[in-house]
Amino acid sequence: MNVARIISDKRDGQTLSNEQLAFLIDGYTNKSIPDYQMAAFAMAVYFQGMTTDETTTLTQCMIDSGERLNWPGQKPSADKHSTGGIGDKVSISLAPLLACCDVEVPMISGRGLGITGGTLDKLESIEGYRCDLTSDEFRSIVNWNGCSIAGANAGIAPADKRLYALRDVTGTVPSIPLIVASILSKKVAEGIDALVLDVKWGSGAFMKTLDRARDLAKELVHVGSRLGVKTTAMITDMNQPLGRMIGNAVEINESVDILKGEGPADVTELTLQLCGKLLVQTGVESSIASAVARLQETIDSGAALERLAQMVNSHGGDLNAGRHRGRAHDVFSNESGHVNRIHNDRLGLAVIEMGGGRKKLGDQLDHSVGIECLARLGDSIESSQPIARVFCDNDATAAYATELVAASFVIGPATQPPNLIAETID
Repeated sequence: MNVARIISDKRDGQTLSNEQLAFLIDGYTNKSIPDYQMAAFAMAVYFQGMTTDETTTLTQCMIDSGERLNWPGQKPSADKHSTGGIGDKVSISLAPLLACCDVEVPMISGRGLGITGGTLDKLESIEGYRCDLTSDEFRSIVNWNGCSIAGANAGIAPADKRLYALRDVTGTVPSIPLIVASILSKKVAEGIDALVLDVKWGSGAFMKTLDRARDLAKELVHVGSRLGVKTTAMITDMNQPLGRMIGNAVEINESVDILKGEGPADVTELTLQLCGKLLVQTGVESSIASAVARLQETIDSGAALERLAQMVNSHGGDLNAGRHRGRAHDVFSNESGHVNRIHNDRLGLAVIEMGGGRKKLGDQLDHSVGIECLARLGDSIESSQPIARVFCDNDATAAYATELVAASFVIGPATQPPNLIAETID
């Protein structure tokens, strides 16, 4: 087959065959197809889209590019994935919470993508934490601890690992077929029984509108179900940061607060609802209410925090080791009124400018930088009142980031924030 012909077929809006997609993914996996051709294909998909059949085939090909795990024990296995948002650290507390409720969580996560932070980048702000595990190490940690959060190793969906990094630097992140294939290739390869997707919408999400997020959620549920996993999606608000902290080390600290019962109300509620949905999907609990009550018990007893510390330790890290946070710089409002809108994308860009995210492949991150949001949608603000705090040791960089953060908050008439959870799609 001719790769250029496959690219041009998709560029012209044609439906690709199973054989064409398999040829493309096989070639990209074995490196006979170069990055520049795959980038052209990704851009063609971005503009022309794919049918559900094409997306299912693409996802299956990406799964088949590597190994598929299995969990022969008596416990159900489950996972959650977010499409990415500003301040979204749910996975870090969700995994140990589920593990405390007799659900195995083999969570394969990713790094930062575009303006959104990555779970692996956050975890690597913990001293010694290893994200790159062999399949045997991953299995061993899940079997012993009940949960593990790691990157996709060379054996798990290797085609996605290459394409994921390529999309981040070629402007093709917000493509529904590519998002679906990327997420589900890793998740289905985990060998899980149930999956809940947290599909974000709003200024800090790849899906800017509720309708666009709904389209993505439906496609994720359709393809995941076709591939044999019980799949549900929740569409959740990302018109303001989730929680107060944005960054790497600062979000780990906030995750610890959640498991202490001291976290912000919004991120705590979303974590419990997503966990509760999975407990019901796996048959561990009969209702969301009973599931949330059980999860709250694991927080109150300290069991969930202890389980997180054990997981970190099994990855070579120390949750109790100090994590450096950059010097604090207050961000002030120039006018009085209410927080009418938050440009979350600018907050994400501010973190990237400070070195907390990547501008190009291979960039090393500064885990100490971050932002604390002191104001939320609808809050009353007085002139010269701090609305945020920037953490950065470089004063010049901090000054630029402060300008970006200040411009992120729009002061105006009072507004009602959108519902945290807009809807659920089964």
